[in-house]
Amino acid sequence: MHIDQKLCQDAVSLLKKMIATPSFSKEEGDVAGVIENFLKGKNIVSKRLLNNVYAVNKHFNSQKQSILLNSHHDTVKPAKGYTTDPFTPTEKDGKLIGLGSNDAGGPLVSLISAFLFFYEREDLPFNLILAATAEEEISGKNGVELLLNHDDFKETLDGSTITGALVGEPTQMNMAIAERGLLVLDATAVGKAGHAARQEGINAINIALDDIKKIQSIPFDKHSDLTGETRATVTVIETENKAHNVVPASCKFVIDIRVNELYSFDEIVDNIKASVNSEIQPRSFRLKSTLIPLSHPLVKAGLGMELKYYGSPTTSDKALMNFPALKIGPGDSARSHTADEYIYIEEIEKGIEKYIELIEKTT
Repeated sequence: MHIDQKLCQDAVSLLKKMIATPSFSKEEGDVAGVIENFLKGKNIVSKRLLNNVYAVNKHFNSQKQSILLNSHHDTVKPAKGYTTDPFTPTEKDGKLIGLGSNDAGGPLVSLISAFLFFYEREDLPFNLILAATAEEEISGKNGVELLLNHDDFKETLDGSTITGALVGEPTQMNMAIAERGLLVLDATAVGKAGHAARQEGINAINIALDDIKKIQSIPFDKHSDLTGETRATVTVIETENKAHNVVPASCKFVIDIRVNELYSFDEIVDNIKASVNSEIQPRSFRLKSTLIPLSHPLVKAGLGMELKYYGSPTTSDKALMNFPALKIGPGDSARSHTADEYIYIEEIEKGIEKYIELIEKTT
């Protein structure tokens, strides 16, 4: 399908303004204002909750179900090695270069464009909700999680149920139907202090090392064809000791676990607790693994368009949604967080087209 070039030109223009507006996580106020002003210029009334901007289609009907169009406008800090100013949008060889261009500015402006395309349609079988949200890069609590649970947002929905979401991330317009969850555990091995020269006490480091070996040998047998194995990796280890001659009474270590969609977090924690002597404390159960079934209308529409599907090794705001969500968007995840981050302008154009077609075919 071919869409109005003005829609694409406006999307690129908006993305350039976003790139030129620093929007590190928790510092997105100015870029939220840029998005608000853009929508206002299109005669769309938006609402704002902290740094989250949202709007609904003109003929919103609370008796209909709703689809959420969501992406984030926060960025990480620029990687070392930029050859251009990361905050100066630069066009070169069909690319738009700049911080946040690919992750996730391109997907966001493409979703906004799709929202504009359908904004005045009266015949949609569902409502559309646009949400440009904050703090995705740090899995913060004042982003989409705050928005979805806030009374003001619920009042806007007026009883309409969100039955699915398109989460804009750079996936080359492939469908990420599954996503690994992230579970972080703080472990503490408890020993007994003593003098190293006299070999007194119980060395907590030895207990920790023994437990780390056990963790590495736990068989997580449920293999996912989409996201692979569940893996536990110890990434930090430390004691409070500063003196070389004291046997440490405690040793702390951190376990980073990437969980496929076949395991619950409770199952993982119970398994590890039963295998080790160290005390185990989960930091959070927020970023769960997710799966949207192939039978969901959004996915069925994508399959009808011959879009490929896969399981994503990375987490996104999809993990914070209590309804089925499909991660999909223009750009390439491999470019995210890299120096001279970029997206092809053609990718944005095709992203808008594919989003519109996907929504059109969803019934």
